[in-house]
Amino acid sequence: MGKLPLGSRPAKRRPTGGVESLRAIPWIFAWTQNRLMLPAWLGAGTALQKVVEDGKQSELEAMCRDWPFFSTRLGMLEMVFSKADLWLADYYDQRLVAKTLWPLGKELRDLLEEDIKVVLAIANDSHLMADLPWIAESIQLRNVYTDPLNVLQAELLYRSRLTEEQGKSPDPRVEQALMVTIAGVAAGMRNTG
Repeated sequence: MGKLPLGSRPAKRRPTGGVESLRAIPWIFAWTQNRLMLPAWLGAGTALQKVVEDGKQSELEAMCRDWPFFSTRLGMLEMVFSKADLWLADYYDQRLVAKTLWPLGKELRDLLEEDIKVVLAIANDSHLMADLPWIAESIQLRNVYTDPLNVLQAELLYRSRLTEEQGKSPDPRVEQALMVTIAGVAAGMRNTG
């Protein structure tokens, strides 16, 4: 992300810093790129699940029916869930993440699956975006183009990192193609962070 010529600030607060030095927008943008969409949903489903476990699912269902704010919030979660892709997120992990961190990726993907189930249960829907089929269709149509860009992006990132590890100069064709995939995925997700 730091290589993209975007924004008025660098992606990191300290050029030599790790993930902890990332600014908020690049952090969110990165999770959008790998299709886990983590910052948009992490914690929401767990909180809702806790309320359900406390025996108050019917209250949440009533809130979903009667409170436009709550219904809209659940709808936004459903939209984020629709943009997420568990297979692609796993592919990024397998291709780019150290094996020691694979269990964390699996845990996050499992949590996303559970969060989807709880939101669908509260909304009394059988599938995501049931009340907004035109948005669901728009996301599905864009994914036809975006999904291959994600796979290509993971491969290009792998090649770029391998070149760096070997101490070689980056291949400008790989770097340019990587920038194109980043822009393409951002356009397909309609989210830049």
